[in-house]
Amino acid sequence: MSTQTALSLDNNAVVELSRSKGEPEWMTNLRSEGLALAATLELPKLEKTRIDRWSIDAYGSYTQQAALASLDELPEVAKGLTNPDNLIVQRNSGIVYRHVADELKQQGVIFTDLESALKDHAELVKPYFMKAIEAGENQLTALHAALWNGGIFLYVPKDVEVSIPLQALFVTDDAAATFAPHVLIVAEANSSVNYVDNFVSAVSGPIVQNGLVEVFVKPGAKVRYASIHTLGETVTDLTYRRAIVDNDGAVQWIVGELNQGNSMSDTTSVLKGNGSDSDAKVICVGTDEQKLNITTRAVHFGKVSTSDMITRAVMRDGATAIINGITKIEKGATGCNGQQTEKVLMLSPKARGDANPILLIDEDDVKAGHAASVGQVNPEQVYYLMSRGISKEEAQRLIIYGFLAPVVSEIPIKSIEEQLQSMVERKLGQ
Repeated sequence: MSTQTALSLDNNAVVELSRSKGEPEWMTNLRSEGLALAATLELPKLEKTRIDRWSIDAYGSYTQQAALASLDELPEVAKGLTNPDNLIVQRNSGIVYRHVADELKQQGVIFTDLESALKDHAELVKPYFMKAIEAGENQLTALHAALWNGGIFLYVPKDVEVSIPLQALFVTDDAAATFAPHVLIVAEANSSVNYVDNFVSAVSGPIVQNGLVEVFVKPGAKVRYASIHTLGETVTDLTYRRAIVDNDGAVQWIVGELNQGNSMSDTTSVLKGNGSDSDAKVICVGTDEQKLNITTRAVHFGKVSTSDMITRAVMRDGATAIINGITKIEKGATGCNGQQTEKVLMLSPKARGDANPILLIDEDDVKAGHAASVGQVNPEQVYYLMSRGISKEEAQRLIIYGFLAPVVSEIPIKSIEEQLQSMVERKLGQ
């Protein structure tokens, strides 16, 4: 099946849309090249997962969005998830709300939507856009290059520390509208920033979320990226996240995969520089007949670079999860240390979870380790709590949240941490 047939798009439509939005010629060309590549490339080959059997053709078409007069105009599912300050909201194909404090602007911080950044800061966008994740990697990345919309651009100048978390909200409530956000973060040397986003939906028809995240961490910089996805059962969520980390830089990923539909998530840190560091904490909850493929990866190039990955998955009903942890240590990355842990907790005899720790080591002078487990709630723990006067249901709930706590407790905004816990409770019916 050709890309044109699957998406009801041709090159002329892509080019015309790009030019109608006033994008620079290099972006128009990149979109055109992406669409051409998509027609020749295959879907990614995932461990024990056939995403070609998922609903992955429902991309819709670009739909112009009207600005919000107030956040109260958002769908109910999106209300209460944000603070109106330092917030950008994308609804379907476009940005509908943006409020950034003057304090940030005075520091030289650029926090805006990516479409506006192309017009106002093209010289900062061009060197990084689709450079951490290239369009030609597979059919999904190529389609994203052709069809991305809205998006976020965050630029933090050298030596600037942003103390307040910056937020983005991505909402889809129109199954006919393309929904493919692109997040691009550049943290210059010795800067630091916290960024949080939420993905929510209120659609009844099938739609694909094909999103990409690129983070560039310059020498000595620190980026904390938290992302919570709670898209509905008719949404197929396909997300790539990748950070390129220079000397003594650090990236921290905190990811909550709480979708109702089929999901593919790939979160990767490329530790390019000496002394670079990556910390990734991921939770996912599967219910009903969901199919989940969650990969966390660290690739070590720099000497004395360090990585730590923790993934927790809770599976119920007939849900299936493939949890991959990959530590790759390249030749020459001496003195580095890569650790990973994957744990799956199953609440139903029909649920399935595979924890796949993978170490790929091409250097001798390194430390690397992994741990993985798949099991059910320990009846002895339940019995102990019940002996202290706690009901069986409450005992199971406490055990589940203790299991997820290493990730939930790391959310950089207290209100978001509370929301994540509430969302987990809602999904598990507790």
